[in-house]
Amino acid sequence: MPEAGTPSSYRILDTASVPAFIASLPEVHARLGGQARGWQVREVGDGNLNLVFIVEGPSGSVCVKQALPYVRVAGSSWPMTLERACFEVSYYRAVASAVGRLIPKVYHYDPELYCIVMECLAPHVILRRGLILGQRYRNVGRDIGEYIARASFFTSDFARPCEQKLEGIALFARNKELIRITVDLVFCDPYRASARNRHTAPQLDEIVADLRGDGALKVAAARFGEKFLNEAQALVHGDLHSGSVMVTEEDTRVIDPEFAFYGPVGFDLGAFLGNLLLSWYSQPGHATRADDRVGYQRWILEQVELFWQSFRSCFLALWADNAQGDVLPASMFTRPEDAGALESARGAVLDRLFTDMLGFAACKMIRRIVGFAHVIDFDWIQDSDLRARCEGSALAMARTLLTHPAQFHSIQDVADALPRMLRQ
Repeated sequence: MPEAGTPSSYRILDTASVPAFIASLPEVHARLGGQARGWQVREVGDGNLNLVFIVEGPSGSVCVKQALPYVRVAGSSWPMTLERACFEVSYYRAVASAVGRLIPKVYHYDPELYCIVMECLAPHVILRRGLILGQRYRNVGRDIGEYIARASFFTSDFARPCEQKLEGIALFARNKELIRITVDLVFCDPYRASARNRHTAPQLDEIVADLRGDGALKVAAARFGEKFLNEAQALVHGDLHSGSVMVTEEDTRVIDPEFAFYGPVGFDLGAFLGNLLLSWYSQPGHATRADDRVGYQRWILEQVELFWQSFRSCFLALWADNAQGDVLPASMFTRPEDAGALESARGAVLDRLFTDMLGFAACKMIRRIVGFAHVIDFDWIQDSDLRARCEGSALAMARTLLTHPAQFHSIQDVADALPRMLRQ
């Protein structure tokens, strides 16, 4: 039976009912091969919101993702719109031509079951888990930088006429419940008393009390919350952390865009950067006698630099060849003597995106340590004193990024500052 308030045609799938659902889709059935009774189905979802199944047949495999009428990690006590599945598939469709193989292929969307059937990514692993294990993925920083550049540029006013962008804004503005989650969990709850908050106690009690008593910090966080709500620069993923990226040594894919909306490009940039910095600070908690993780931290910093450099260079290259929108259109700068002014204007835009990235990264880091929905980078550190030292160092860096952004003129400045925040 559907939950109260859900459509009568909706039902929650399970490992027993998924084969019949897939068998009713001829193209997907053909992709798997064989008969439904012989398919292997397992539920693999480990996120906060949805059900995820892997279905394997003799000829291939698919992934089935279904929205639940509540937040999975909280249960029915936290109702949640099923429409998030619609926004996820709409995002995939909107950016597919721009990002190519950096997202999974979508084979089918069922609007009654709020269910997406898509490419099964194997042998990919979730990037966050790979970072905890100390695995190196040489393309990930470059690929995610390019991904954000392509997805954001081609949905921005730099590349498309305002009529097209306004249609996109109108569609994704309906994603109100997930936007509300971000407003509360990223920009408000970590800085106030909330039953959803938690932190490593008692080790971080004093640090958290100081954070929540820091008026300048709270004003800075609120300023980025205002940017989140008011700067509809482009279509953004909305939750682009290291758990939303799947990788192999050679391939990178972005998943789980149900939080998509038109917002500041720096929000996606900051989400990914912030998670790389959280991973950097967590590494002492995963060190062993055979591997102190110092070399791995250097590799993470290489990815931090590659990430920003890749985004910047790709965004500017796209802009040079595709300035078809209504902001700084190529048709306004046709004289040879205009070139310098145009280059300067574009550079200023990228400088603002860099500053936004740092502020949003800080907000993301803080919420993952003192708010709701922490990261396993820290939670899997069994020694609570060691975990608290790692988390305290990350919080110190986040506070500096948020309240003293003028210290950072380049991505190298960010990398250089990380070890200075280490707590003993």
